Amino acid sequence: MAETLAPVKPGRLIIDGKAVDAASGATFTTVNPATEEPITTVAEAGPEDVDRAVKAARAALDGAWSKMKPIERSRVLWKLGDLVLEHADELARLETLDNGKPIFESRYVDIDMVARCFHYFSGWSTKIAGDTTPVNPSLFTYTLREPVGVVGAIIPWNFPMIMVGWKAAPALAAGNSIVVKPAELTPLTAIRIAELALEAGVPPGVFNVLPGKGRIAGEALVKHPGVAKLSFTGSTEVGQHLMRTAADSLKKLTLELGGKSPNIVFADADLDAALKGATLGIFYGKGEVCAAGSRLFVEKSIYDDFVGKLAERAKKMAPADPLDPKTRLGSLVSKGQMEKVLGYVESGVKEGAQLVAGGQRQPVNGKGAFVQATVLAGVNNRMRVAQEEIFGPVLSVIPFDGVDDAVAQANDVPYGLAAGVWTRDVKKAHTVARRLAAGTVWVNMYNFYDPGMPFGGVKGSGFGRDLGEACLNEYTQVKSVWMNLE
Repeated sequence: MAETLAPVKPGRLIIDGKAVDAASGATFTTVNPATEEPITTVAEAGPEDVDRAVKAARAALDGAWSKMKPIERSRVLWKLGDLVLEHADELARLETLDNGKPIFESRYVDIDMVARCFHYFSGWSTKIAGDTTPVNPSLFTYTLREPVGVVGAIIPWNFPMIMVGWKAAPALAAGNSIVVKPAELTPLTAIRIAELALEAGVPPGVFNVLPGKGRIAGEALVKHPGVAKLSFTGSTEVGQHLMRTAADSLKKLTLELGGKSPNIVFADADLDAALKGATLGIFYGKGEVCAAGSRLFVEKSIYDDFVGKLAERAKKMAPADPLDPKTRLGSLVSKGQMEKVLGYVESGVKEGAQLVAGGQRQPVNGKGAFVQATVLAGVNNRMRVAQEEIFGPVLSVIPFDGVDDAVAQANDVPYGLAAGVWTRDVKKAHTVARRLAAGTVWVNMYNFYDPGMPFGGVKGSGFGRDLGEACLNEYTQVKSVWMNLE
């Protein structure tokens, strides 16, 4: 267990290339949700620290970072990706201690994505360019694509390490500097990656990390006039607040918010594959995944049989010690999150859903925020468990009758982040994918990501994109230059 391993050093703020204490001297304790034991103390950033970090980021942007050739910036980011891989075991352990996710996911899924983000976007450092536009023979007109400036990144507790890669890699590749505000519950890997960035050759001040409370450090970052752009991943409610607050300084925004994603299984699908995909879609990451396939739509003709098999699979997924490499269902991130999830299960049953698997807390060694893999059958799309984001290992299974009914129900939700389609009919797959209101549609697969493919939502799931070439538009701005040749 975690308490028998080497102790974790206290976390400090990373400002201007140095590990420092908060100006106020305040600290907080980060807790292992699987054991309910303290991991270490962490410096708690306040408004004065935000101001220091933003000013350091601006100075670095005006100095060494902007003077670095794109090829040199590329080499630094590639080196950072290499260092993430070299420190994979250390980073994975920190992530699992902080978040409660299985070490298998931290070590063999998350680490790979973080490293690939820095490797992928390192290549873009030399390829961000403007255009010439022949508007008039007597003029030379062209555009420059420039960094926006200081980027504020506010990241969530469900994928703290991956989110650093998703946001820092493209921001730095485009020539910006960044101030990262990790979630209070999970600050450790963001701090460590910032330390590795310095080792990779990122100049002091370019990559700053400020652990602390969202309502204090996060709010100060949103309001700071020196921050040109905010990239936020989190709840829709907080995203709406950030949008209102950022309006005062007209900051550029990228908001990747909540989801209630439909995973649609047609009767003509490969049902064994769909069964595995439905399981992965909701129970990977303990269901604490924005794009989790938390609404499973199953065609009526196969509904009862499919639900029965799904329940059998769920019952075999017992929560266990997250540090055990064999564990596939870890602890939720906190006791509070566990209570929220269990409250939704109770709500679903009261509204008429049938609990066919799980639905209970299941401590490991008498402790931890562990919740069983849960399946609710007979769910109506108007129930709270079908309309609100639960953010836990709870699957609502909803019957449908034909393509039109599937699409109508799938889109009848405030969110639009992701969706899944399972069918052997190629025409049906493409048709349904076009009709779904979602930023990502997986066909005969679920929960796959790559740095080269953009990710983001529509409707209540936000706007803007992380990853892919498309996200670079979020971290750059276009300048038009006119030159008179006469």
